[in-house]
Amino acid sequence: MSTTLISSPVDVLDRPSDKPFARVEQPQRHFDFAQMSGADRYRLLASTIMPRPIAWVVTRAPGGCINAAPYSFFNMFGADRPVVALGILARPDAPKDTAANIRSTGEFVVNLVPFNLVEAMNATCVEAPPEIDELDLAGLETLPSVAIAPPRIAASPVAFECRLTHWLDTGPGQVMVVGVVLHAHYAQHVLTGDPERPRVDHAALDLVGRMHGASAYTRTRDLFDLDRPLWQDAQIISTTAS
Repeated sequence: MSTTLISSPVDVLDRPSDKPFARVEQPQRHFDFAQMSGADRYRLLASTIMPRPIAWVVTRAPGGCINAAPYSFFNMFGADRPVVALGILARPDAPKDTAANIRSTGEFVVNLVPFNLVEAMNATCVEAPPEIDELDLAGLETLPSVAIAPPRIAASPVAFECRLTHWLDTGPGQVMVVGVVLHAHYAQHVLTGDPERPRVDHAALDLVGRMHGASAYTRTRDLFDLDRPLWQDAQIISTTAS
């Protein structure tokens, strides 16, 4: 692994020198990813790109067996069309069941993970043979989906029925799966406000996210508000300061 230790000022923002964060003196290390192993690259990336939302993915094999597993390389990438994407790494000797089933059927359900289901989610992490239903192992019941064959996890407060739109081989043994959300299911207790345009009660949702290492997670409860600045307000402040 090749690294370089440097110490130089970093221009964070072009601001007047009386601002305490205008120039930050901090030692830095440079990592050349081309000279690093995949394991070392994974460790650095997964330990800093966080917290990551968790997609608890349910698929159905062509033969009918149900598979479930959590993935934290996951996010939304648009609303018109409503698109989500998953990053799935292969096993050393074969693709994971989730990837194989999505490739074969083009369908999957993304369930979200609240704190009260973390133990059940963790149970579905097991590297079970393809013919084993991880939801049965975890003692989880399912509900039928509206438009696709894979079911959704009954206890999950949110589930998205998805159909594959793009399959991208992003490297040896890793793929990105892009899917359009066809239907969404929300538990009534996580919705509030106008029934025609409900809002999500995030405290009731109580989702968990993936953190660093092999077993670190976080709860989405430590929140703060930060209003986005408007350009006209910035101009007023600048004029006043001068």
